Amino acid sequence: MMFLNLMRDGGPMMWLILAGGVFALFFFLKKTFQFHREEINVRELLRGLTNVLERDGIVEALTLCDNTPGPVARMLGAAILAYERGDENIRQAIDDAALDELPKLERNLNFIGTLAFVLPLIGFLGTVFGMLETFEIVRESAYLSSSEISGSVMSSLLTTAAGLTVAIPCHLAYNYLAARANAITLDMEKAALEITGFFERKQHKVAEK
Repeated sequence: MMFLNLMRDGGPMMWLILAGGVFALFFFLKKTFQFHREEINVRELLRGLTNVLERDGIVEALTLCDNTPGPVARMLGAAILAYERGDENIRQAIDDAALDELPKLERNLNFIGTLAFVLPLIGFLGTVFGMLETFEIVRESAYLSSSEISGSVMSSLLTTAAGLTVAIPCHLAYNYLAARANAITLDMEKAALEITGFFERKQHKVAEK
């Protein structure tokens, strides 16, 4: 009942803030599960791939990439396919794969960041509307007690408090998810350098023979 009273006293802007908080929570959980599923031990994957590729086990290496979740494995799979086709520019295949994967990592992050910025403004707008309504009531009635006026002002401030209450966790969630996305991106860059270096050394050995 207290929650419903606060929502009623705060006005329509409270429902907008609540809806924003629900959407932010949904996308935060969705991205958290995605990152948890796609984070892997990149060094272990590279060690396994290089051991297999040293024996020219292309099919086995591709199967290992297919069975490993995450953008790093998919990018490495694209590099192995390019090597198998005999493409001269393996790095281009890696870059193309990365361009496909990066938007998936960043999807919905900007939405959470936007909510963190906009929700306090919505709360402040609700407070401004509430204060305007309070001043209008005061102007029209000369018999309002100080307790009635303070109660009206307090109700007006509810939206600002609600906006900040929801926006602060949104901002923390955005920073947390952005850090995890950056960590995966860094893993992709390291893996790209290592696999291209491996193929260059392998091609050099083949050329020497």
